[in-house]
Amino acid sequence: MKIRLNEDAAVVAKLKEGLEKKGGYCPCKLEQIEDNRCMCKEFRDQIADPDFEGYCHCMLYYKEKE
Repeated sequence: MKIRLNEDAAVVAKLKEGLEKKGGYCPCKLEQIEDNRCMCKEFRDQIADPDFEGYCHCMLYYKEKE
């Protein structure tokens, strides 16, 4: 398994800007709760799933299966 950033540098820059503005919380989620702090719980759960391959909700990270 490998976790990498989105290959689109513009997307990564925009999302990192959003993360900074929201104090580390996912810019795509409305609630500022611990489960939405980047890497959000949703993506951590997807990482734990051996069958999952794909982007996190906001498309900042990508999980590759090996």
